[in-house]
Amino acid sequence: MVAPTNSKGPDPILLTLFANRFMSVAEAMGRSLQQTAISTNIKERLDFSCALFAPDGDLVANAPFIPIHLGSMSFAVKYQMKLHGKDLKPGDVLMTNSPHAGGSHLPDITIISPVFDDNSKEIIFFTASRGHHADIGGILPGSMPPTSTSIFEEGAHIVSFKIVREGMFDRDGLIRYMIDEPSQYPGSSGCRNIRDVESDLKAQIAANHKGIQLIKAIVDDYGLETVQEYMYHIRSNAENSVRNLLRDVAKRAGTNILESVDYLDDGSPIQLRVEINEKEGSAYFDFSGTGCEVRGNLNSPISVVHSAVIYCMRAMLDMDIPLNAGCLVPLRINIPEGSLLSPSLTAAVCGGNVLTSQRIVDVVLKAFHACAASQGCTNNLTFGAGGKDKDGNNISGWGYYETIAGGSGAGPSWHGTSGVHTHITNTRIGDVELLERRYPVMIHKFGLRAGSGGKGEFNGGDGVVRDIEFTEPLQVSILSERRTRQPYGLEGGEPGALGRNTWVKQARKQDGDLSEDHSNKEPFKPRNINIGGKATVWMGKGDRLVIETPGAGAWGAPPDVEKERDPGHSHVKAWAARGSLAEREAAQAGF
Repeated sequence: MVAPTNSKGPDPILLTLFANRFMSVAEAMGRSLQQTAISTNIKERLDFSCALFAPDGDLVANAPFIPIHLGSMSFAVKYQMKLHGKDLKPGDVLMTNSPHAGGSHLPDITIISPVFDDNSKEIIFFTASRGHHADIGGILPGSMPPTSTSIFEEGAHIVSFKIVREGMFDRDGLIRYMIDEPSQYPGSSGCRNIRDVESDLKAQIAANHKGIQLIKAIVDDYGLETVQEYMYHIRSNAENSVRNLLRDVAKRAGTNILESVDYLDDGSPIQLRVEINEKEGSAYFDFSGTGCEVRGNLNSPISVVHSAVIYCMRAMLDMDIPLNAGCLVPLRINIPEGSLLSPSLTAAVCGGNVLTSQRIVDVVLKAFHACAASQGCTNNLTFGAGGKDKDGNNISGWGYYETIAGGSGAGPSWHGTSGVHTHITNTRIGDVELLERRYPVMIHKFGLRAGSGGKGEFNGGDGVVRDIEFTEPLQVSILSERRTRQPYGLEGGEPGALGRNTWVKQARKQDGDLSEDHSNKEPFKPRNINIGGKATVWMGKGDRLVIETPGAGAWGAPPDVEKERDPGHSHVKAWAARGSLAEREAAQAGF
């Protein structure tokens, strides 16, 4: 089937058709990956993305997966193209996770497959998938250490590895990269659960192959020339949409200069000045004034900065187009070298991908006066076991990782949403029943944190409370932000509430909590300890971690007189206890 060409421009029907066909390829890849993966992180939490790329490495189309993955994956594809050139052959599959090779942070492993034309044997597309793997080694289970100061403490670091060479899977190479090399760094372990990681990587490879089959079917239907012609039309359509958005913003603001600044909890500024050329519909994003590289892990790779910017541009477009490279064409982005947005090669980055990226989004949306701040955090919780024995040998173990929802920001005509993942993340949280069945934990409470959203004409969304008891001793880590600086409101709206992480520590004699004097008949009470935004704690049996996530900012000043209006949370049902602990208590109360 050959599509007709139109000398006056692309056929609008075919433009929509191809946009949806390309997106359907990514969606099918995602379904394949979810169905064949075995880890909680990918199968249930859906912490993965799949996308289709042009032969030059530009993003063509994606399904609605994880925004921070999608904007940066193009950098990874282009890096591998430069590295391998024309050495790639049919049946080759590449693996990478290096932040300096287009990666985000080390647990996010990207699998890239070239698509060859059956006739010319030239690369006509790339399919790629990126998944967050729960453990890839490093100094702590979960590979998201809150206190890391070097990238080598965060796990396996892979610039480029041909995991499949002309159809042959290289397991020996995988073991070398995932176990042998990371364990050479002092205090670090190799991957603690290589069987799960290997299985999920094979699922990513299979998902890419599914994409190859589907894109070849489209080429068979319409011909390669027509398919690639509309691939570029789709990119051009996104480019024109962003140019029109920039012109409209400058016209409504009455100025072509937009500025904003926000801060990480450690005081590091992220500063932005946007200069819009209204005639061209282009913009210059200048992050000069942003703080220098930090000793901790809130440094953000350049690819993540571009991901945050392209996400904001797409989010502000009031039209249904696929997120693709065209959204970045009208933009020039200046990132000062040596800043926390362009760190050195050995800088720790695991928090930059999940926390600093959220602050970049806050800064961009604030500059464009689009909406109030959302929770500005992903509340990264990790726990697990395994690592090295006393002789320094690797021992198998496991790791669990989840991100926890919060409030989304209000806008000029809407209330924020409560208890949702916001902006750069689009994952699910670990299901309570699955979590309790698979891991040594009990969930005491998981519900909305009432009143944590800012109040205004339009209210910010509420955060959540997640109260977890550990039923055996475990090493537990939390990596979070917005614990000292509130999510901002706009137009007089109140800010959202700060987050808080509390260790409920049971009284123990070895800790000096129990006295030998038994004259006091009062039961010994647990202690509540605020562990701050970034901490690793050895939890004893029965200890709990209570995570209260930030609310979001409001839009507009609160009304002076209470009016009969939607308070912003009327759609939310009251929290009801769930999970095995609640069921057990309910059963006991029935006797």
